[in-house]
Amino acid sequence: MVSGGGAMRIEVDRDRCCGSGNCVLAAPEVFDQDEADGLVLLLRPAPPPEATDRIRRAADLCPAGAIRLT
Repeated sequence: MVSGGGAMRIEVDRDRCCGSGNCVLAAPEVFDQDEADGLVLLLRPAPPPEATDRIRRAADLCPAGAIRLT
């Protein structure tokens, strides 16, 4: 989990992604799905602080564990 004190950074592993779309539903300002293969697209690797809770929820909801928060 991410501790306080610094900016959150997000990494996604498209090889692990299963295309469930939970991340897009939880934080559409940060994640999208590729129209060609349905896999995760990271729109904002360094999102604004007000998106933190939605991003954590997106990572928790990812069935493949394809989202990493640092």
